[in-house]
Amino acid sequence: MTIPIFYAISDDFTKYAAVSLNSLVKHADPSKDYTVYFLSQDLADEHKQDLVDLGSDNVHVKFFKINDEIVAPIENRQENYLRADFFTMSIFYRLFIPDLFPQYDKAIYIDSDTIINDDIGKLYETELGNHLFGACTDSSIQFVPEMLAYIKDVLALEPKKYINSGMLVLNCKAFRDEKFIDHFMDLLETYHFDCIAPDQDYLNEIGDKRILHLDPKWDAMPNENTEPLASPSLIHYNLFFKPWHFTAIQYEKYFWASAKETKFYPELKAELENYTDEQREQDRGKLDHMLAKEDKVVNDPNSWAQVKKRGSVSL
Repeated sequence: MTIPIFYAISDDFTKYAAVSLNSLVKHADPSKDYTVYFLSQDLADEHKQDLVDLGSDNVHVKFFKINDEIVAPIENRQENYLRADFFTMSIFYRLFIPDLFPQYDKAIYIDSDTIINDDIGKLYETELGNHLFGACTDSSIQFVPEMLAYIKDVLALEPKKYINSGMLVLNCKAFRDEKFIDHFMDLLETYHFDCIAPDQDYLNEIGDKRILHLDPKWDAMPNENTEPLASPSLIHYNLFFKPWHFTAIQYEKYFWASAKETKFYPELKAELENYTDEQREQDRGKLDHMLAKEDKVVNDPNSWAQVKKRGSVSL
């Protein structure tokens, strides 16, 4: 039995994905077998080789090209922008994993801006039962009033149960049996919900009351409001504050420890050193821009909350 793990990347994100993959391989149980798939539309052969070179005897690295036909209904429209700033198709790839890989009844998805500090096979052992997927509460937003208001007033969900989609244990069989993708596409095309985090909001809405909430150590996110976890199993450098752009952020030591073991270390150090204070201020501005969407969509007649109130959508 192999443990299937999926990343979704674009070509320019290869170096960060390489650091994540290196940490995954380092902590993989030698008695288990793993297959890591990179989903992309534009991965260069050179970068494919870089990632293959990080594999091991029991961690096999493979690639899957997402063709335009698969994602054609997801248009470059404002409501599909990531964090209210730009459009990237790769955030939606994770939703298609169960249908694209029917050989798996369960799979793990993780974002590329992650570090794994434990055997990810332990995560795969999660018993999902009738849950659609397992994930962790989004800890990065629990002290952000605008996000809490957005989740309550626009999504009509409970903020403490709102999960982050950067780590998912997918019940692939349930996704297929319940035609998740058909349902997602129907909602996407019918309502054009204006979202702060498009894929994540849809997962929270469709999965509401069917989400298994996992130990927060499996999606530890840097923030300025809480003490860091002593032994995080998976670290997710969520939002804009990446260790290759900012210093003195929580959990940065884990990223650099893994980065040092890859060919990309000099490039990543140079990226940090060349990143200007002006760029950092722009990143902080992007966060403010993202949060401003709450004011814009709270009275939208086609917000999740309003559509659910009318009873015109079945989740």
